[in-house]
Amino acid sequence: MNKFLLLSILSATLLLSCGSKEEVKEGSVPTEIIGEPAVPRKPNRILYLNGNRIFRDDNDTHLAAAEKIGIKPLASREGIKNASRELKPIGGAMRFSESYVVDKLVHSSPFLVPEAAKLLQDIGEAFHDSLRSKQLPAYSVIVTSVLRTDADVKSLSRTNINASKRSVHCYGTTIDITYNRFMKHDDEGPSARDVDLKAVLTEVLRDMREQGRCYVKYEVKQACFHITARK
Repeated sequence: MNKFLLLSILSATLLLSCGSKEEVKEGSVPTEIIGEPAVPRKPNRILYLNGNRIFRDDNDTHLAAAEKIGIKPLASREGIKNASRELKPIGGAMRFSESYVVDKLVHSSPFLVPEAAKLLQDIGEAFHDSLRSKQLPAYSVIVTSVLRTDADVKSLSRTNINASKRSVHCYGTTIDITYNRFMKHDDEGPSARDVDLKAVLTEVLRDMREQGRCYVKYEVKQACFHITARK
């Protein structure tokens, strides 16, 4: 075969093969190439994320955020009314709002700095909206721990050896929301599976965290999401 004809065929083949590959522009590299698989947002479908894998913000990270916007830790609950920053009561007199329910609290009090109170309200509303979009029955998230004083931490440490002396809950910036219990609105209506409710809450918190509004830690022993407001 003529040498020049052979070179022409090879050049054409290379051009065709290069042109068949999709061009990847800067800023549009698929997530699969750079690390984690892409997780599509599908508002009408339940997305089952692994909270223990995606929520791993450690205590130092939470503490740094709490110290920036939180109150100065209080010695006892008597100091709540004179805290260094405004503290908002959450849940109302019945510890219930349309967005969330405050559980019976033993080692904490239902007060938060404004940023954390707004975050909690938004989490509850986003959870409700997501349930509706997925055609699931109405439920509310349950808050299990809020503001702690030094006296609360000391009392808690008697029954929980893992209770930290540098508790982020002492700054009024942090809430715990259980992921294995939810408050059903209509006792007579259809029920949702706990695994589905947990998945919806996980997705809501993933979005809030990605928006830079909070840090989240998935707590296994306490069966809750440990959430600290950032702004």
